[in-house]
Amino acid sequence: MSMSSSDPSNLAPDHIRAIAPYQGGKPIAELAREMGLQVEDIVKLASNENPLGISPKADFAIQEALLDIARYPDGNSYVLREAVSQKFNVTPDQIVFGNGSNDILELAARAFLTPGCEAIYSQHAFAVYPLVTQATGATGVVVPAKNFSHDLSAMLAAITAKTRMIFVANPNNPTGTLLGKDELFYFLKQVPRQVLVVLDEAYDEYLSAANKSEAISWLAEFDNLIISRTFSKAYGLAGLRIGFGLCHVSIADMMNRVRQPFNVNSIAQAAAVASLADDDFVERSYALNQAGMMQLTQGFNKLGLKFIPSFANFISFTVKNAAEVNQKLLQNGVIVRPIANYEMPDYLRVSIGLFSENARFLEVLENILKSNQ
Repeated sequence: MSMSSSDPSNLAPDHIRAIAPYQGGKPIAELAREMGLQVEDIVKLASNENPLGISPKADFAIQEALLDIARYPDGNSYVLREAVSQKFNVTPDQIVFGNGSNDILELAARAFLTPGCEAIYSQHAFAVYPLVTQATGATGVVVPAKNFSHDLSAMLAAITAKTRMIFVANPNNPTGTLLGKDELFYFLKQVPRQVLVVLDEAYDEYLSAANKSEAISWLAEFDNLIISRTFSKAYGLAGLRIGFGLCHVSIADMMNRVRQPFNVNSIAQAAAVASLADDDFVERSYALNQAGMMQLTQGFNKLGLKFIPSFANFISFTVKNAAEVNQKLLQNGVIVRPIANYEMPDYLRVSIGLFSENARFLEVLENILKSNQ
């Protein structure tokens, strides 16, 4: 049906009307309504959340912060800024805080992208990169992936005089692939200094000590580097929406100019400060994830299903009739993530849950596959 000329959406610019909004994982309550299921009978393994919840220290800090909820939050996040500065050995003015790391990606785009310039990102990379690019009117340039990972050589070759920004996810969502540190460092050395590189490290806490990012130490050498981190994954604060960016002070200054004055609420700030002080909780989250990853990969091997080896807290696997299998999983109260919109129609992505949740998923999946034979 053609759009009426009086439709007020026509008042929006073309690049905004062309955006397909981001679709998050299906909420538990929504599935319960749709399928007539009990909330307690549903397992959600769709959104890469921490199955352990949050740090006990963060829980206590949240209760304390609630007492002052009638006050505006500190718009400069002073206490959290000091905590991040000390934890990651950066200066306070190198830090930008966001309403989740998605906000950091958007602030970078809003501060530096304009119509007529280009942003580069990989095929099968996080869906927010094209969204924030398109929202500015800039042109997105998709570089084909290599074995479901970023092809850094091809991304370098895609740089033109119009290129303003490159997005790199490491590990990548939804494929879970990891770029080698030497490979990434060499890439940064090759990128022209007038091109900003946004390095999205949302899953860094799930990496082994040997694989941990060293990118923060690279900030001194690359003043065109923006590192994005989040409290939504290993720290478990997904519902509070808080993330941060680390970059050159002048880049941080530009991003802060387009940031909403109170974009990080006071509860989130307090919880994040406490979370940074609880290394034990992060270590337990890492250990649970390692065990769960082994549980799921062994399960996939037993079922004869191929999967992409993952360095994050999720794993993508391939299955015949993925959309149909996903629907049957939903009918059985198990929520995973279909990733056809990432040009991976034969794959589903499952987050690592508790041992019992992983077992439930594998059991239901096995029954579905048997019934499909």
